[in-house]
Amino acid sequence: MSQNDSSPVTPHPTGKLLNCRGRLLDLSKPVVMGILNISPDSFYDGGKFTEESGILKKAEELITGGAQIIDIGAASYRPGAEMIPESLEMERLIPALKLISGKFPDIFISVDTWRSSLVRAAYEHGAHIINDISGGLLDPQMASTVAETGLPYILMHMQGVPATMQKDPVYEDVVPEVLSFLQERVAFMRNLGIHDIIIDPGFGFGKTTGHNFTLLANLNVFQVLGCPILAGLSRKSMINKVLHIKPENALNGTSILNTLALLGGANILRVHDAKEATECIRLVEQYQSFRKWG
Repeated sequence: MSQNDSSPVTPHPTGKLLNCRGRLLDLSKPVVMGILNISPDSFYDGGKFTEESGILKKAEELITGGAQIIDIGAASYRPGAEMIPESLEMERLIPALKLISGKFPDIFISVDTWRSSLVRAAYEHGAHIINDISGGLLDPQMASTVAETGLPYILMHMQGVPATMQKDPVYEDVVPEVLSFLQERVAFMRNLGIHDIIIDPGFGFGKTTGHNFTLLANLNVFQVLGCPILAGLSRKSMINKVLHIKPENALNGTSILNTLALLGGANILRVHDAKEATECIRLVEQYQSFRKWG
């Protein structure tokens, strides 16, 4: 890795053109990030994609469905999940990263981790984006390591840690509190030389159903930070609790919430089902092209 401090990348005026190892990812129109969980205990598809054939099949399905980014997660961050050893996360992640980058060289690859050691290894093996649930707070070396790589960074809000975050999440006013956290962390990251930052309000990460819907209904507020917005709503409990269904039956609900997120200004939809999310984007774009008032 090499420091970028001597020749910082100038952010795009809209904040929506990301430098991914010299390749540009344009977020001026929304894009789909496809989830590839290679952990056996993820909340929806745990254990389905642990072998090479399954990993490649899922990646191809996501890409065919319109995903421009594949987000590889080697550890589960579902509510109640315990942190796995660093060595196990590394053992799962790097072979999958090498496999996908070798088979699909044109796809942007994001790595879902809070560990700086995984960032270093992922960078060496071609990752383009870092997706951190902790906003850089779980590993004190995370921010400086990301700055050294020069990779775009997804900065998420989480109250607590996955093992306990859903036991009793409390806010006085969730939107300004999450906004304030993200604002402070964006400033901190920028001071370290991280130029390309995507913000994620962290649906389901230390939030009740009410908190989640409050954030979604006010997603446009987060545009004040001048960063692209990621919405990770796919098959989450905020759908399942309202509709009294299981995650495997939540595709329709996911599409509805993704549509609302797009109308609220989301730039990236992080999803298990790329085809349906791509259709949401196309339909919302068509709808918005015909708006004349308001």
